[in-house]
Amino acid sequence: MNSLTFGLVTGESAWIWWTIAAAIGVVGLLGWWVWLKGRPFAPGEVFRASRLSKGNHLFPTQVLISPTSVVQYTPHWIGRQEESVHMAHIASVKIETKLLFSNVFIETSGGADSIVCHGHRKQDAVQMKTLIERYQTDYYRGGLRR
Repeated sequence: MNSLTFGLVTGESAWIWWTIAAAIGVVGLLGWWVWLKGRPFAPGEVFRASRLSKGNHLFPTQVLISPTSVVQYTPHWIGRQEESVHMAHIASVKIETKLLFSNVFIETSGGADSIVCHGHRKQDAVQMKTLIERYQTDYYRGGLRR
């Protein structure tokens, strides 16, 4: 046996190893991109849907609840979609609890489409509703009006 048999790649099998290395690199790059897009998009109270729920496997939808607005953020492979509603324009918050996850429906005043958030943990859904109600109370008591 010569030294090329053990430890060195011969010219005939080198393309196989380069192909495997390239595939591992591409999978690693895609995994990094999915992880990067799944991080919280803003500081504050951000609630992320479970990756196990429908429509949230790669890029889970996130909801930011701030004292002045609610922002639904959905990342895509390239770019994102954001929808924002001011606290003064939220008419009601409805929670629909399923077996594993909950859906949160944020109804707006003025006839615009609701913000629908699928696949949140039950305690996150309750906390989202509680925060919205607290911030609305603060807003209408005059604490945040300018």
